[in-house]
Amino acid sequence: MASVPSADDLANEAADLDGYFSDAPLEPEPNYPPLDETFNRCIVVSNLPKVPEAKYEKLSKVVLKLVSRIGNLVKYEGSDDFTGFLLPKAEDGSTVGCAFVEYETTGDAKKAIEVLEGWKFDKNHSLHVTPYERAAHLEEMEEGEFTQPEPEPFKERPNTMSWLEDSCQRDQFAIRQGKETEVYWNDGRGEPVVDYDGAREKKAGVNWCDYYVQWSPKGSYFATLVPNKGVILWGGKNFEKLARFAAPGVDFVVFSPQENYMMTNNNNRNDPNAIKVFSIQTSKCLRKFPLYPKDFLDDKLSESEKSAIPPPPFQWSHDDKYLARMGKDLISVFETPSMKLLEKRSLAADGIHEFSFSPKSNIIAYWAPEHKNQPAHVDLISIPSRKKLRQKNLFNVTKCSMVWQEGGEYLGVKVTRHTKSKKTLYNNLELFRVNEPGIPVEMLDVKDAVMSFSWEPQGSRFAIIHAENPSSTKVNVTFYDMFKTLEPEKKKGKKANKEKQIVAEVNKVETLEGKGCNCIFWSPAGGTIILAALGDSASGTLEFYDVNSKTLTIKEHYRANQVLWDPSGRTVCTTVSQPIGGGHFKFAMDNGYVLWTFQGKQLSQASFEAFYQFQWRPREKLSTREEITEISKNLKKYEKQFNAFDEAKKRRLRLEETKGKRKSRAEFRATMARLADWRARQKQERMELLNGYDSEDEENFTVKEVTIETVLNTKEELIY
Repeated sequence: MASVPSADDLANEAADLDGYFSDAPLEPEPNYPPLDETFNRCIVVSNLPKVPEAKYEKLSKVVLKLVSRIGNLVKYEGSDDFTGFLLPKAEDGSTVGCAFVEYETTGDAKKAIEVLEGWKFDKNHSLHVTPYERAAHLEEMEEGEFTQPEPEPFKERPNTMSWLEDSCQRDQFAIRQGKETEVYWNDGRGEPVVDYDGAREKKAGVNWCDYYVQWSPKGSYFATLVPNKGVILWGGKNFEKLARFAAPGVDFVVFSPQENYMMTNNNNRNDPNAIKVFSIQTSKCLRKFPLYPKDFLDDKLSESEKSAIPPPPFQWSHDDKYLARMGKDLISVFETPSMKLLEKRSLAADGIHEFSFSPKSNIIAYWAPEHKNQPAHVDLISIPSRKKLRQKNLFNVTKCSMVWQEGGEYLGVKVTRHTKSKKTLYNNLELFRVNEPGIPVEMLDVKDAVMSFSWEPQGSRFAIIHAENPSSTKVNVTFYDMFKTLEPEKKKGKKANKEKQIVAEVNKVETLEGKGCNCIFWSPAGGTIILAALGDSASGTLEFYDVNSKTLTIKEHYRANQVLWDPSGRTVCTTVSQPIGGGHFKFAMDNGYVLWTFQGKQLSQASFEAFYQFQWRPREKLSTREEITEISKNLKKYEKQFNAFDEAKKRRLRLEETKGKRKSRAEFRATMARLADWRARQKQERMELLNGYDSEDEENFTVKEVTIETVLNTKEELIY
């Protein structure tokens, strides 16, 4: 047993330790981390599956892996057991359907809310994500009887399709010139008439638009771009303001085909939110994207080389269900309205260079060059099944370009090939019949270089510009048809077949040689095509060619750089325009537009010192091809109705033009009637002054008839 030290022993020990201790008072100040009382890095993930204790570990790993993909979870020194993730249990050990997550940064927490909200966890569970502070606020709210809030008074939205009710069936177009933005009516016969020129905004002391404008695909909305703020949508008879969309720096917008969504782009490579997708109905931003997908640009490239690579564009499906974008060896397809990746994975496409959605069905066409041991190929993929409908392998390929026919019936692929030495290039066309079983492909060899390829809208014909040398000033334009008409065989006898047969075979229709064009533009109505020489160094020659009747009309618009058909195909516009950012000031004397009929007759011309943009207002095509064919066959039935309408319109215009003359004539006649009445009242006084003689009485006059004959010409003829 140890002995207890005495008081003397303790005193001696204290004396020995004297000098070892400081006289400063002991006030420890531990280095604690700053206290965060906001909880803005915490989220609550609800609507998780409720599983028994046996499956707790498996569910915990799956959820932890999912939330960790968004960002790093928080970690605290000295606490190894806390990972920033908590999946609470009930008393019986089963999960309660929610999880608590804490990230290192507030930005990761916000991103998790944006990405995981509505995430399809499995077939029966879609996640709901709430900020922790919001959840805590809901817990503190007192429970009580729910009171239905008073609904806001109904405000009828403007009719965005009212312009289609125009009794004269006119089209509209918008122009940007100087500081003015104007919308005009055009009837295809005379001068355009102003519909709206921003008078309401001018009265308020502001410009209607200072940048570019954009119509939606069906013409329902008119978008004006405000680079410092975003986009404003207008619509209705009086172009009322419908919605605003915050998109600072916006450079251009793209509407979805069915006008449910709008995408803005500011072309800023350093902005992680350069591209935004909005819902037009709610004005809500559904998702944001950087200008380039992840890993799209090779890190080995220099900055100048990277800047030379254009960002891959987004493309909408025809029904607004999908939005797709090309990445490195893949195509990312997003579903609307959730804007989540289709089936949580991208579509693999090794070496993809270009892709395109069909304009009438959910089919993606893409081409990829030779990659590893695989030849170049063009693939057609069905969405959402990802089924490969057709693959066409190609060899010795330098480049491809794909062109869909407007009706989605045909796909044309212009293939530029090279010889084994790679010194000589040549072209051929791969033509896909998309609507036929098995999607057969026909190859059309073209010995010359093909500079342009264009399908006839809603038709089976196409045209190409080709020449022996791509830099030739004189080119040939050749027309082809996807069908060939066979004449009936001449056989003796009554059973001889006299009907023509139409077979699915590419058929050369005709070639126009020695043309000076570099662009071709089909009329939306088909049948007519414009062969144009556009650009600064071109002549501006416009050749209006009717493919059916083989008639040609040649016109000219000097320095024209655009050819724009109206939706009906009645009128076409050629423009000389300059970018808003500046430049092309040497063409200021030529800036403006010219309107032509589809036959090449000039209707109107307007010139401006600064002319930036011309856009026709699109209209939806409601009639099917069969209905249009039926109307064309029975056009004579409507001829009297059309003629009567035209005569009534001419009469209204004539009355309007002669309104001033008719008013002067009426005033003159009223004056003459007043003078005649005044003279009639003076008749008695006049007779008294003339001793009863009435100068207006015909019986006081003697009438004599005299006949005078005058020989105007005499001609003698000798008859033998």
